[in-house]
Amino acid sequence: MSDPFFQRLFAERIGGPNYGKSTEIYKFEKIKRAKRKALADYPDRVLIDFGIGENDEMAAESVRRVMTAEIDKPANRGYADNGIAEFKEAACRFMAREFGVKLDPVSEINHSIGSKPALAMLPAVFINPGDVTLMTVPGYPVAGTHTEYYGGEVHRLPLLAENDFFPERDSIPDDIRRRAKLLVINYPNSPTGKVATREFYEKVVDFAQTNDLVVVQDAAHVMLSFEGKPLSFLQIPGAREVGVEIHSLSKGWNMIGWRMGWVCGHERIVRAFADVKDNYDSGQFIAIQKSAAAALDDPEIPRRTRRKYHRRLKKLVEVLGRLGFDCRMPGGSYFLYTPSPRGARGGPTFDSAEAAGQYLITEHSICTVPWDDAGAYLRFSVTYEAADEQAEDALMAETERRLKTVQFVF
Repeated sequence: MSDPFFQRLFAERIGGPNYGKSTEIYKFEKIKRAKRKALADYPDRVLIDFGIGENDEMAAESVRRVMTAEIDKPANRGYADNGIAEFKEAACRFMAREFGVKLDPVSEINHSIGSKPALAMLPAVFINPGDVTLMTVPGYPVAGTHTEYYGGEVHRLPLLAENDFFPERDSIPDDIRRRAKLLVINYPNSPTGKVATREFYEKVVDFAQTNDLVVVQDAAHVMLSFEGKPLSFLQIPGAREVGVEIHSLSKGWNMIGWRMGWVCGHERIVRAFADVKDNYDSGQFIAIQKSAAAALDDPEIPRRTRRKYHRRLKKLVEVLGRLGFDCRMPGGSYFLYTPSPRGARGGPTFDSAEAAGQYLITEHSICTVPWDDAGAYLRFSVTYEAADEQAEDALMAETERRLKTVQFVF
């Protein structure tokens, strides 16, 4: 069958004339296929899914009650454009209460339909062809993808254990440094679980001021901080002058599918984001914004979420430790990032984390997410479905039962 006439019209950013012809399989598609095979090969064996990266719990009942009430109000039916005052004011109250950061709800904050669109839109504010975005790896690639869409380049900063999973800025080549406009960071970090320190953020502010670049801090997991109180980038003197922070209600408030977040920081950057956003969407449904405002005004919701995932992580660390994995409690997030085994004694060898991950799925029906960007690591997420602590304990016991006969080599 011949190609349609428009095959040659596809933009180069998505593959040009070769779009749709690649045989390369994306990592997460490989995981999905392996899961399907495990379910088919072992229909009586429950799949233990540590790969899911989304909360297993619904939004709080109090938040759902607000949604139920607001969805029937005619006044909420229209376009929200760049957000309603009620949500922005609630976000400002949250930032002041949790971090001591006082923001102007009119000029220093703007809602987004989740944090992902915000990360996608901000490169449109700054990136011209030839400009550079500095990004940490492993990590969420969206800002980098859109940087390349605009003709920019991505320079990756590996997060290595020897650097305590902080980016090494001194190794950036001079040419890259001169052309860099954005530094995208993410703390608590996904997937490493590292939390930022004041000292690290101070160095980031100094680096941005010295090199004339804008900082974008992705704080999606900030309320899942286990080492001390959650820390906002905007708490650091000078941070508001060099960048913005992106927040999300997905992780801390169990509102994954509700798609609510915000961008806050320097008023000129927030305004530019809002101008770009005006040409992308017409705002999130007002009833959702009002529900999100209610969620932000309840400080106990993220505290409950944090306690739950902290408890689950402790249990997982203990089990994997007994199985030979070199792991310890992350500083934040609901991810456990641990060096991947190199093989199993008397069994297969693994030349990558991906190979180890495939072995766990196909042979033991245990799903993880492999990362090979900065060393071979497996990411375990504790967002598996379990109704209560008894169910959590049963899942941990089953995980240990399946793997205790395997002598992993690290």
